[in-house]
Amino acid sequence: MRLPENPGPGLVLCYAYLWKREFEAGLREGRKDRPAVVVLGRRDLGPTPVLYVAPVSHSPPAASHEAVEIPAIVKRHLGLDAQASFISATELNVFVWPGPDLRPIRRASATEAASVPCHWGYLPRGLFHSLKQAIEQNRQRGAAGVIKR
Repeated sequence: MRLPENPGPGLVLCYAYLWKREFEAGLREGRKDRPAVVVLGRRDLGPTPVLYVAPVSHSPPAASHEAVEIPAIVKRHLGLDAQASFISATELNVFVWPGPDLRPIRRASATEAASVPCHWGYLPRGLFHSLKQAIEQNRQRGAAGVIKR
């Protein structure tokens, strides 16, 4: 699997995201590989980066402040499916880069496995800014949580 050189904010990774409800049920591995957006990358905590990622889901949020919808044009640009998708603004996973929960974006033969990337690309700046604002508002309300992986 090919890793990006600089996994910065806005990068959309293929990741085995562990939802809070799964963690609380005792699971330690996400049930499904899904897109997840790098929200923050910290390089001041040790020799390797620590990333905070927000999950992408097809399920609409219960309330408008809980997620940011990805516009269809952005989904096409990234090569994601055509279904409506939402980036959660209420929960994050944090992990040390690169971490065992990264996944290749598609299945590959043994000969091409090393060249398949684990990322689709970056969100546009405006969309990423909206996501950051929503996460910060939820954090201030006490409605945002972090699961350490």
